[in-house]
Amino acid sequence: MTTTNSTTEQASKIPVLLLKTRSSPGDSYEDFFSESNINGSGFAPQFVPVLLHQFHSDGMNEVAALLRDRRIGNQEHHEYGGLIFTSQRAVEAFVKLVKDGNADDTPSPVDESSWPHLQNIPVYSVGPATTRALSAVPQNPPLQVFGSHTGNGAALAPFILTHYYGWYRDQKRATLPPILFLVGETRRDIIPKTLQDGTLPDEERIRVTETVVYGTGVMESFPVDLRRVLGETRNDPMRWIVVFSPTGCDSMLRVMGILDPETNKVHKSYERDGKTFIATIGPTTRDHLLSFGFEPDVCAESPTPQGVLEGIQAFMAKRQS
Repeated sequence: MTTTNSTTEQASKIPVLLLKTRSSPGDSYEDFFSESNINGSGFAPQFVPVLLHQFHSDGMNEVAALLRDRRIGNQEHHEYGGLIFTSQRAVEAFVKLVKDGNADDTPSPVDESSWPHLQNIPVYSVGPATTRALSAVPQNPPLQVFGSHTGNGAALAPFILTHYYGWYRDQKRATLPPILFLVGETRRDIIPKTLQDGTLPDEERIRVTETVVYGTGVMESFPVDLRRVLGETRNDPMRWIVVFSPTGCDSMLRVMGILDPETNKVHKSYERDGKTFIATIGPTTRDHLLSFGFEPDVCAESPTPQGVLEGIQAFMAKRQS
């Protein structure tokens, strides 16, 4: 009897296909959707891994040398005066470098801080997930992380301009120290363009060095896995697909039979099935889908589990009204 009720309850839940690798040891998206419901219907989150990440040795070696030689700090002799992170993968690369370099650190008689000695600089993070990932850096005193509330690069960039200028204003430098931006192979240029804008006064402009520390590709298994899960949920009255990155968008659209192979755009004859809905984690991924001629149903206002869920709930409420 219990098994039957459990099966019925599971069947009544709305499938939510999360196009990402499940975070370990726990995933906040899985937890949030599993515990949420709308109009009495719960959600059944499933993961469909998309991205394959590999560290870039050249970039990793460059950053390792900067840390080892203590060239990142708040004094004029330092090469960089701050760090920027806009992806969890960049943070993972940085955490690896910090852990790998810890054994080689030589204590200084004039600096009692712990490796990697970055307690006196601003570290900028694009959102809550990236900020949580930075907590894995074993710095004592801890890293000073700012910008988590901004949610995307377009909002983070002007925040950095104001905050970074204020951070170094009392040093009365002619120009601000350069800032190091750890990135992947594929990224938007909104932050470097904003910080290095030629119309800014010299004393406010920030030179940005982008160092590629990881690359991203699509897992070979992704199209097969997505096709399987779509088949398993084809009879559900409603299902959601949550897209977290531009990488893999084209593969998703192909698997769904939406893309015309000749034009790489949405088929002119394509019609929505009325039960499969797409949500994106933010404007970058939304805009990438739009470049194929496909408009997602929801673009989260904040790149968080709550932001995605609230977008889905608002869409569903409007649809039912």
